[in-house]
Amino acid sequence: MQALLGQYGYGFIGVIVMLESMGLPLPAESLIISAALYAAGTHRLDITWIVVAAVSGAIMGDNFGYLIGRAIGYRLLARHGRKIGLTEERLEIGRYLFRRQGGKLVFVGRFIAVLRVFVALLAGANHMPWHSFVLYNALGGLCWAGGYAIVTYELGHQVLSLSRPIAIVFGIAAVAMLGGALVFLKRNEKRLTEQALKDAEAERQRSGTRKRRGSKPSEKQETNA
Repeated sequence: MQALLGQYGYGFIGVIVMLESMGLPLPAESLIISAALYAAGTHRLDITWIVVAAVSGAIMGDNFGYLIGRAIGYRLLARHGRKIGLTEERLEIGRYLFRRQGGKLVFVGRFIAVLRVFVALLAGANHMPWHSFVLYNALGGLCWAGGYAIVTYELGHQVLSLSRPIAIVFGIAAVAMLGGALVFLKRNEKRLTEQALKDAEAERQRSGTRKRRGSKPSEKQETNA
C-alpha cells in the first residue's frame, strides 16, 4: 500500500474512493486511513491534498453511481446485482430504507461499509430526487472522507510523539475502540437486514391481497353470466 501511495499519490486515492462509491467493492476506507498514517509518518504526502482527493472521489463516484442506478433501474439490479455483491437482501434493505429515510440514508450510509458501496446505485434505482441526493452526498463525503483522514492523521501524530510504552497502550485502546465500533455496525447490519426482509414480505402480502380483491368482481361477473 505504501509503495502505491508513494508512486501514485493523490490520484490513486481519488480513483479508488471514486470507484468504490460507484459500486465496486474496493477498500477505500482502509486506503484513506493508510494514506493519512503514511502522511503523518513520512510527510511525503500532504494531508490537505489527501482530504481533497478523498472527498472529491467520494462525491464524484456517488454521483456516477446514482446516474448508473437511475439508468439501469431496480429490476436490472435485482437480476444482475449479485455479480457485484448487490444481493437480493441488500436490495431489500435499500428499498426499505429509502422509503423511510431518504437523504439521511445517503449521509449515514457513508459510515457503514455494506451501504457505502451501494447507496448511490440504490438511490438512483429508487428515483431519489437528485437535488436531495447531491446535498446529502456532499455532506456525507466531506464528513466521511475528510473526517477519517484528518482524525487518523492527528492520531498518527500523537502516537508518534508519545514515548514507546504510552504509544503501545494508546494503540491498543484505539484498536479496541475500532473493534467495538465494527461489532456494533455488524450487529446493526444484521438487524437492519431482518427488518427490511420482514417489511418486504409484508408488502408482498399486501400486494397479493389487493390483486385478489381486484379479481373478485370479474369472477362474480363470470358466475352471473
